[in-house]
Amino acid sequence: MTKTEVIVIGAGAAGLFCATEAGKRGRKVIVFDHAKRLGGKILMSGGGRCNFTNTYTSHENFLSQNPHFCKSALSQYTQWDFISLVNEYGIKHHEKTLGQLFCDDSAKDIVDLLLAECKKANVDIKNRTEIIGIEYVDNRYVVNTSQGVFSSESLVIATGGLSMPKLGATPFGYRVAEQFGLPIIPTKAALVPFTLQEHDKAVIGELSGISVDANASCNNTNFNESILFTHRGLSGPAVLQISSFWDPGQEVEFDLFPNADLLQDLLEQQQSNPEIQLSTALGKHYSKRFVQAAIPYFELDNKPLKQYNAKQLQSAADAFTQWRIKPNGTEGYRTAEVTLGGVDTDYVSSKNMQVKDQEGLFFIGEVLDVTGWLGGYNFQWAWSSGWAAGQVA
Repeated sequence: MTKTEVIVIGAGAAGLFCATEAGKRGRKVIVFDHAKRLGGKILMSGGGRCNFTNTYTSHENFLSQNPHFCKSALSQYTQWDFISLVNEYGIKHHEKTLGQLFCDDSAKDIVDLLLAECKKANVDIKNRTEIIGIEYVDNRYVVNTSQGVFSSESLVIATGGLSMPKLGATPFGYRVAEQFGLPIIPTKAALVPFTLQEHDKAVIGELSGISVDANASCNNTNFNESILFTHRGLSGPAVLQISSFWDPGQEVEFDLFPNADLLQDLLEQQQSNPEIQLSTALGKHYSKRFVQAAIPYFELDNKPLKQYNAKQLQSAADAFTQWRIKPNGTEGYRTAEVTLGGVDTDYVSSKNMQVKDQEGLFFIGEVLDVTGWLGGYNFQWAWSSGWAAGQVA
């Protein structure tokens, strides 16, 4: 049996960051991961450029049964702390929209940063390693692996959720939690595209590749970003965001003219150009292909504006600004960016991520019931929760 002080299971963002922090304290740390390639989810995130944090990060950007749980970790290690580390490594980056920070070159820059930090902290990383079983014996965690048996004083579970199984996602972390008596808040795919009912898909599938600005709302929550029509359904930032708040059977409402008054616009065009058809008026704001599909889909007449009375124009505007659709479902964990739900935070210290009634056992990152919005928030949770655990593990 190989003895060490800290074992981290999961070499993703949270696991590697926690390992470096524990290593900096002089702790002897081993990280295990079953993947062949380290940081796979980091490498593919943000279109390969890794949206590594958000300048507007606050606890309000996270979903959890306990919305206050994430406050402590986020305040201990902030987005500005991670940005300073990125700058220390000379990683060039830029802000896209809404505080989202991306690498200029490649997400590999973030993986390289984490591995460099691990090297400085003398962290031993063992990938391609299967975990066969875990036991708690004589105040130590005994981890049986495909590379032998190891024991440690502290055990950190950083195995993520169920999102993107092709990258190695498994329910391992939830099974460990249950082994030690921790409940799991029911999980579901989040930040995920919608699939559609057949009658909607028949029309919307033809619009694949078109993006429009929209305000998506459901369950008293709304996001004003863009939506993307796909051959399977609806995607894009506003859809991914609202998917975290949607439950099966519910409708989602989209305002497809979110930043101005469409009725007023049509009334003004009716006064200035009464001979133009509705499709031409709408074509000033949307692509021709979108308008040609939307008018029959919304059961509107395409006639000269002068032939519309105020009530009919109101109906036309409402069709675009109050579009209600009942998704058939989502694309599921296959394409979901994160997993909603996870290890019940009531059983975990918000200050250091240690299980309250199990000394030396920690859960960090996505495996916990803490889920960020789209836009770098989930990476910041990885850094913050990993840092907090690394101070005591």
